[in-house]
Amino acid sequence: MKKQDQLKETIDFLRSKGVVNPEIGIVLGTGLGKLVDEISIEKEIEYSEIPNFPEATVEFHSGKLIYGEFFGKKVIVMAGRFHVYEGYSLWEVTYGIRAMHALGISNLLISNAAGAINLTYKKGDLMLIEDHINLQGSSPLAFKGANIFGNIFADMLEPYSKEINEKIKVIAKEQNINLHEGVYASVVGPQLETRAEYRMLQLLETDAVGMSTVPEVIVAKQLNLPCAAISVLTDECDPKNLQPVDIANIIAIAGKAEPKMILLFKELMKII
Repeated sequence: MKKQDQLKETIDFLRSKGVVNPEIGIVLGTGLGKLVDEISIEKEIEYSEIPNFPEATVEFHSGKLIYGEFFGKKVIVMAGRFHVYEGYSLWEVTYGIRAMHALGISNLLISNAAGAINLTYKKGDLMLIEDHINLQGSSPLAFKGANIFGNIFADMLEPYSKEINEKIKVIAKEQNINLHEGVYASVVGPQLETRAEYRMLQLLETDAVGMSTVPEVIVAKQLNLPCAAISVLTDECDPKNLQPVDIANIIAIAGKAEPKMILLFKELMKII
């Protein structure tokens, strides 16, 4: 089946289930699922029920598409995302973004858990992504027929919406939330980085590293879909003082920092 036909089948199914006219799309990252509790849910659909949709295989990603109202805005939320390290193609990794766009969203908000490369940033802090480096070795626009969905030579001068970012910064100041700004590097994973790789990332002047987000943002740019992304910094990646990583601890830190991210998104709904 052609990719555009796959997408049409997905959209037809979701609309038949009552998912209509969402305004905002939201992608929830590792350990960041509690935002769903703030939504007045109208529809909750398992990924496994949706034609052509990949299934989340990571244990701390729930794998549901949630539709409802979030502080006055109709939202569609991906509670669980897809990663290259799960064995998915970049088409599959970004399929949810294309589906949300086809359903009609006009803005995209992304969250992720990331490691702090900038050693002035601490675990539990939030970072607003203002630029990125793609270290995943490929592009979600690099497939035959990709031009059907838009310009494959997407301009990455401003991958993250300056307009939305400015609004988020104003909210952070008003709510007394410490919000860093920085460059996010996206790697394949799932293994974490070596000390030498952390040193390389420091040389590249990155501020945080993770295994997601960048393919989603590239597709958003192809679709002319304004987006913003916030990283919850869950560990400090100091190559001179590297400690063994406990994934359970990372999830716990993400959970503690999550209320700040939810507050930013909640206040943003009033002005976006």
